Amino acid sequence: MRDVAATAGVSVMTVSRVLNGATGVAPDTATRVERAIAELGYRRNDIARHLRQKGQATRTIGLVVDDLGNPFYSALARAVEDAAYRRGYLVLVGSTNNDPYREREVVTAFSARQVDGLILVPTSGNQTFLSAQLATGTPMVCADRTARGLDVDTVTVDNRDAAMRAVTHLLDHGHRRIAYLGDQHSIWTLKERYAGYGAALAAAGLSVDPDLVCHGLRSRPDAAAAMVRLMGLADPPTAVFGSNDLITMGAIDGLDEVGARVALVGFDDFPLADKLSPPVSVVSQDPATIGATAAQLLFSRIDGNDGPARWVMLLTRFVARGSGEIRP
Repeated sequence: MRDVAATAGVSVMTVSRVLNGATGVAPDTATRVERAIAELGYRRNDIARHLRQKGQATRTIGLVVDDLGNPFYSALARAVEDAAYRRGYLVLVGSTNNDPYREREVVTAFSARQVDGLILVPTSGNQTFLSAQLATGTPMVCADRTARGLDVDTVTVDNRDAAMRAVTHLLDHGHRRIAYLGDQHSIWTLKERYAGYGAALAAAGLSVDPDLVCHGLRSRPDAAAAMVRLMGLADPPTAVFGSNDLITMGAIDGLDEVGARVALVGFDDFPLADKLSPPVSVVSQDPATIGATAAQLLFSRIDGNDGPARWVMLLTRFVARGSGEIRP
C-alpha cells in the first residue's frame, strides 16, 4: 500500500480510503490512486487483514503438484486431503505442469491466502524463492521430488535403485536393446530413474544407445509417437522401460498402433495394468502413502516441531505380471 501511495503522490490513509470506498476523496485523487493500483498490480490481502484483526490461523494448507490430471498426483492429493480433513483443515490445490513460473504464481496465490503450511511437488526450477515464506514461519514439505536451494522435510522413494532393478529384470530375461521413454530430464525423479537405467546397463557391460532414449515426453500421445518411431528403427528395441504411468500407457498405445510385441516395464502402477494382455509389469510406489506421509510431516511442523529437516524415503516393489517377462 505504501508503494501505491508513493506512486500516486498521496498518503497511505488516502489509498486506504479509496480501497474501502470511503467518501471525501477528490475524484482526481481517487483516479490517481486507481491508476497506481493498476500500474503496480496491487491486490489487497483481505485474508491477511482479517487474520491481523482476529489473530487466527486459516486452517488451510496449500498443495502444489505437477499435474492433478495424472492419476499418481490425484491419488497423492486425495491422501493429503483426507489427512487434512481429519485435522479440520481444507486443502487448496494447484498444478504447475513443471513450469517454474507457474509454480511461483501458485505459491504466491496460496501465500496471499495465508495458508498455514505448504506441500510442494517441486518443478525442475530453483525453489530458493520460497525462503521468504519459510522465514515468516510457513512450514513446507516436498513430496515425490526434492527441492533445489531449499532445506525442508521431503518424502520420496529411491527412484534410482527402483529403476535399476526394473531394467535389470529386463536384462535378466535376455534383452540387450532396451529403450528408455522419459518425461522432462530436468525433473529430479526422471534424472534419478534415467541414472538407474544407465547403471543397470553399465552393470551388464552395455552402454546407453542414444537412438533408444527419448526424453521430454509430457503426455500419453507424446509417448505413443516416440514408441512408433522407435519401432521403425532398422534395429528396434526388444524391451522398453517407461519412466512413469502416463508414458507407459502411451508406449502401449504405440505398440498397439504398429502391432509390435516387446517386453515392457513401467515405473508407477496404474488402473487396469493387471487386466491388459499381457498384464503390465511395474515398479509400484504408493502415491497415497507419499501424500499421507507428507501431510503427517507438515502437521507436525504446524504443531510446533522445529527440528532439522527430515528426508523420508519410502519403499517400492517390483510387480512381475507378464509384459516384463517377454523374451527377445
